[in-house]
Amino acid sequence: MDTKYKLSLTCLIVLLSLIMWIISSAHALKCLRMGNFTSFSSSGLSSTAACGQFLQEVVSHNCIVIFSKTTCPYCKMAKNVFNEIGATYKVIELDEHNDGRQLQEALAQMTGARTVPRVFINGNCIGGGSDTKELHQKGKLLPLIEQCAPCCVKTNSEGSGSGQFESTK
Repeated sequence: MDTKYKLSLTCLIVLLSLIMWIISSAHALKCLRMGNFTSFSSSGLSSTAACGQFLQEVVSHNCIVIFSKTTCPYCKMAKNVFNEIGATYKVIELDEHNDGRQLQEALAQMTGARTVPRVFINGNCIGGGSDTKELHQKGKLLPLIEQCAPCCVKTNSEGSGSGQFESTK
């Protein structure tokens, strides 16, 4: 093999590696944690995949998560159910979030439904406001909450809700 060709091939490989490193580093820097909220660089989330990663992180670190909009009556219905039983929940208001539209699209891909609320318990989507209310009326909601993984149960009152859920067993 010609020396010039080997040198050109080596330079090309190094250049491609550098480009891949820059792309992966820029992608990793998009998400900045700020207390209870996550904000994104001015360019926002560039892909549904990045939104999906954010959603997975929120859902996996909180026993109950409600993806909501502030003016939605079904969202209020779901929140009221959790308030009634004294469960702490994390709420993400999509209409107040910089990347709310992209997050809602990622939720649609993740759950098969684009409507809000999207309610998650212990990492699983249980549906919307009516589904949450129905599960509670049938006595099936509390058992789901009681199964929350220890990593999801908080000892402080971070997020929304009426306080830490405690089982009455």
